[in-house]
Amino acid sequence: MDTTSTTAEYDRLIARHHAMRLRRQILAPAPSFPAGPSAPPGPSASADSADGYDGYDGYDGAADQRLILRDLALVTPFDELIDHLYACMFRRRPFLRALFPESMEFQQAHLERMFEYLVERLDRPAELADTLTRLGRDHRKLGVRPVHYEAFEEALREAIRFRAGSRWHAGLEAAWVRMLRFAVRSMVAGAEAALTEPPYWHATVVGHERRRHDLAVLRVRTGEPYPYRAGQYGTVEHPALPHTWRQYSMGCAPRADNELEFHVRRTGPGGVSAALVGSTAVGDRLRLGPPRGTLMPEDDIRDLLLVAGGTGLAPMKAIVERLVEHRPRGQRVHLFVGARNRGELYDWPALAELGHRKPWLELVPVTEDGGTPIAPGGRLAEAVGRAADWSEHRACVSGPAGLVDEVRTRLAAAGLPAARIHHDPVLGRF
Repeated sequence: MDTTSTTAEYDRLIARHHAMRLRRQILAPAPSFPAGPSAPPGPSASADSADGYDGYDGYDGAADQRLILRDLALVTPFDELIDHLYACMFRRRPFLRALFPESMEFQQAHLERMFEYLVERLDRPAELADTLTRLGRDHRKLGVRPVHYEAFEEALREAIRFRAGSRWHAGLEAAWVRMLRFAVRSMVAGAEAALTEPPYWHATVVGHERRRHDLAVLRVRTGEPYPYRAGQYGTVEHPALPHTWRQYSMGCAPRADNELEFHVRRTGPGGVSAALVGSTAVGDRLRLGPPRGTLMPEDDIRDLLLVAGGTGLAPMKAIVERLVEHRPRGQRVHLFVGARNRGELYDWPALAELGHRKPWLELVPVTEDGGTPIAPGGRLAEAVGRAADWSEHRACVSGPAGLVDEVRTRLAAAGLPAARIHHDPVLGRF
């Protein structure tokens, strides 16, 4: 299909979407689909309800979770389901390929984690909707419209039928479609609620410092205020890799000059992290997606336990900077920073200076080579667990997923309620 015909097909699809939306506004609202095991309307009927999927306020996610889990073996492994899904979607709607990065490997892995996340939490629709609403707000930077989700649903139906083969049944497909439509409705609501803010911000690199061969601290400045809170993260796009966005936490508290800091470790060749660490210079332009995350609770007077591994130090440094300016009277803060050796404590001098000037801040380095007297040769979770009784604190944990899980498990076992252990999920995009 040549570029002209592809563009024309895309324009027709968007025009059809807007016409359907106007028709629904003028006429009666679309009827709701039942939450039970019966199949929803097929593709011809779903077109009218592709924008928002009205009528799911009483969605019974637990019932669909049971259906999906019962027959999960029919459609898994997820990577094979996703391979067929994208192949179908790009074959039927080739213009959608331009919304995705050249390499689909990272995207497919993220979608697999998203499916796992949805299925695991489907019995908690209110909690799930809250996360998906924030995700929908962020998706605006990708140029995703509600009509694109219709194409995704169409491809998901085909992929489920292909994977299940002769064991396919309408109830299985219906449960997956209802789950998807619930997710889409939440994401569209998030996107529409954020129409007054930019889908992304342009940022200029004003500082690039290599702290190690594989790690750099970048300072960037946006042309207009970037409305984030200490502890949040945003997504970054490098001009060398269009449509490829990666998550990085801001490493400083909000500043009046619109300057932000990112701590980036190169995780492999050819990706965004490699470009940011090795191929970025002062004056380069980046794009930032909307800020996300709820790592740091607002207005909490409890003493804080902050635990960081690797570049997970960035949001903790931002939180400490904020507390320097706005700290509840009497609040104390313990910051544990983990690394393999002293040389990998890349931002320690700046933290140590803060610690010397602020008696309410206690810094504890934990290294695998025995850099701390608390746990010589031990791991970060062990050092934190042995250091004190944290049951009355509020904890924030950031770093590699395995480390976060270890620290959460250790703190929960020691009596700190799970509701007071904060960390941010890592989600992909459809």
